[in-house]
Amino acid sequence: MSLHHDHAEPSPKAPLLVIAAIAALSLALAASASFGLVERDAVPHVSRAAAGTEASAIRSLTFADAPDGAVLIDDGTTGERIVRVEPGTGGFIRSTVRSLVHIRRSQGISARTPFTLTRWDDGSLTLSDPATGRALELGGFGDDNRAVFAALLPEEAA
Repeated sequence: MSLHHDHAEPSPKAPLLVIAAIAALSLALAASASFGLVERDAVPHVSRAAAGTEASAIRSLTFADAPDGAVLIDDGTTGERIVRVEPGTGGFIRSTVRSLVHIRRSQGISARTPFTLTRWDDGSLTLSDPATGRALELGGFGDDNRAVFAALLPEEAA
């Protein structure tokens, strides 16, 4: 076996052609979506309007940090305490709200404006921030995470 590598030896062409084809296909698909040749993913509020979907439950929520590290979730209209999320628990609630609050801070918006949690009659769930116009579709985070926020809404009538 020789330690000398011959640079004149040709590289295998088949793998290079496959890589080039995949790259070209990726660029073509991205361009077709940009130019409207392929439909983009649905925008939830547009899809809901087209389908006639309506809100089945809405609750205004405020989130506050307690001195001991708990998160206090109150009804934004009545001020009633809905739940206290103990320190070390509620990771999804903490990270979701933290991301929305970060956007508010970066835009110089007060944290006092309540968020809006909406359950739609198609079963989807949205947490929106009226102060920034941002909205998170909670179903995209999995059933367990969606259920954490669904529990903050009033029970559905039987």
